[in-house]
Formats: sequence, C-alpha cells, structure tokens
Amino acid sequence: MTAATDPTVEPRVPLTRERVLRAAVALADDSGVEALTMRRIAQTLGVEAMSLYRHVKNKDDLLDGMVDVVFGEIDLPPHGPDWRSAMRRRAISAREVLARHRWATVLMESRATPGPATLRHHDAVLGILRAAGFSIELAAHAFSALDSYVYGFAMQETSLPFGSSDELTDVAESILGSVPAGEYPHLTEFVTQHAMAPGYDFGDEYEYGLDLILDGLERACGPPLPS
Repeated sequence: MTAATDPTVEPRVPLTRERVLRAAVALADDSGVEALTMRRIAQTLGVEAMSLYRHVKNKDDLLDGMVDVVFGEIDLPPHGPDWRSAMRRRAISAREVLARHRWATVLMESRATPGPATLRHHDAVLGILRAAGFSIELAAHAFSALDSYVYGFAMQETSLPFGSSDELTDVAESILGSVPAGEYPHLTEFVTQHAMAPGYDFGDEYEYGLDLILDGLERACGPPLPS
C-alpha cells in the first residue's frame, strides 16, 4: 500500500517557491537574515538543499522573493479621493509589518529585480497620489518623505536598547547616573519629565510625526480635485 492509498499516511506537501520563501522569512524572523543558508532552509522544510534551486536561483533571488513576501503583507492603499487616509493607513501597516520582520527594513528598497507585490505596492501608492492631483515631482517628494520616515522610524525602533517602560527606566537611570549632575540639563529634563513619565511609549511618536508629514504634503498639494 502506498501513501496515496493509505489514509493513515499524510500526503507529502509539494515544494514550491512560495513554501521556500515563507520558510526563509520565518527563519530570518527567528534568527536574522545573516543566518540564512540553503541548508538551514532545507532542514526546516525537510528536504535536500539542492532541491531548493528548482525554485530559487541563488541567494539574490531568495532575498528578492523574501522582500516581495513582506511587501505583500503591507496593506495596499485603497483607491479613492481621500489620499491622506490611504497614505496614513499604508504607513501604519508598513510599520506593523516591519516590526514583525525586523531584518527587512534595510532590504525593502534594495532589490534590483523586485517581485510583483513590490511593484504593485509602488504603483498603487503613486497612482493614488497622482489621482489626488499630485504632480509627478510632488508625488516623488511625497513617496520619498513618507518612505524615509517609515523605514527610518522602523530602524530606530528596532535598534533601541529597551523594549518596555521598565527597561527604558533602567537604561535612562544608568545613563544619567554615569554623567555629572547638571552636565546635560535639557537631556535630563526630557528623560526625567517625559521619557520616564508613566505611560510613555516611544512608539506613540510614530503617528504624530506621520501626521506632520501628511500636513505638509496636504499644503503642498493644495485643495482636492473636484470629483
């Protein structure tokens, strides 16, 4: 009796490019992109390393696909007249996705052969801005400003030496305790009266800064086009 006819034997799941990429993303999430090897990916899938090359050509092709998986998780901005809400939701979604895939931030715009989800994402963003009346030049400025903020904040957030308010307090007290009293009065004021205050969360700064950028773009674009 074979696996195909024996109901007690689970059928083997075919190896596909999607499975390879998902396994690679999960491995990078767990151990960092530096830990990626074909051998380790193959081990997680229960296959031989050479079988992966039927689905990914090389390491660059693997990274292209992984970045495309991440872009595919970011909410596409919905088409419609409210470009500001669309860009805001897209930026918030991007931050949430990058928080899940901390390794991805520095790779998101680095691929010379981007995949379909990556291209679809960029095209959707530009399409909404252009439909809202942004000139090509202003759409480029908007895209650059928004993505620089999204990626920059994500990179800063994931590299902070604390993850909770208690850890922040410990780090702040250690830093302030290592310098002479009164040496840095403005920094001391900020840390003790703001950063160490109950309820402070560095992540809350994200939407405030995002709205400042959107305010500026709204002024630059002018009133919305008539429907």
